[in-house]
Amino acid sequence: MKSIKLLLSLALLLTMVACQPVSEPEVALPAEPIAQRMSAVPPQCSLTMGFDAWEPYQYMTVGNTVTGLDVELVRAVAAEMQCELNIVQGSWVELLGLLREGEIDFVLGASVTEDRQAFAYFSEPYRQEQFSLYVRADDVGLPVNSIEEFIAAGYKLGIVNEYYYGDELATLYASAEYRPQFVGAIISEMNMARLLDEEIDGLLEDSFVAASILRRKGLDDLIKPHQITLGNNDVYVMFSKASVEEQLVAEFNRGLAAIKQNGLYQQIMQRYQD
Repeated sequence: MKSIKLLLSLALLLTMVACQPVSEPEVALPAEPIAQRMSAVPPQCSLTMGFDAWEPYQYMTVGNTVTGLDVELVRAVAAEMQCELNIVQGSWVELLGLLREGEIDFVLGASVTEDRQAFAYFSEPYRQEQFSLYVRADDVGLPVNSIEEFIAAGYKLGIVNEYYYGDELATLYASAEYRPQFVGAIISEMNMARLLDEEIDGLLEDSFVAASILRRKGLDDLIKPHQITLGNNDVYVMFSKASVEEQLVAEFNRGLAAIKQNGLYQQIMQRYQD
């Protein structure tokens, strides 16, 4: 009888032990990595960028991702500034209007002009560009050596509205004699269509942009670069005075200097030059 009671007591004890929660030894968790802690820092500012499709500097992929040389550079600078970016797409003319009104904060790939300085701040230059004359393939050998000679010979030149091509072209455009030879368009693709339709005789475009458009549209056998090129121009990020404080432009310049110093700028540039 005692043995039966003993067995019952042992069974009850085992049941009570089994119902107790298991106590695990405390484990020291590793400290959170510094990079992870920094990535968790909330953005210090929010900026709206105007985006004008201009491959390879600014364009949208098939997955609707905005990318390109200029976009990658600015995103890297924004990360240094701990700023988040919002993106608004439009034509260059539309974006300039939005920038003037302060509805967007900045645009990429801009040149400094006296008119723009009235409503915009400019970053330090972040790259250079060079525009070339493009003509129909049969006209590659046209015997002209400058844009002025091209226009003086009676040829019509396609340009994109509100683009700045440098002082030389600005002077020609302002001339009452030559002004009728210029034909404006909202995008470069329109000038290429006009060139093939013989409504114009040549167009100006950045060499990398033109090569990208012609390759993408299969027009590189029909439209060719002429020997005429314009001088290299510095390119800037243009900020709206209506929505951005000048101090933020200084912070952008410090971020640009930082990615040049740590090598990220050169890595991005190299990917698009290869």
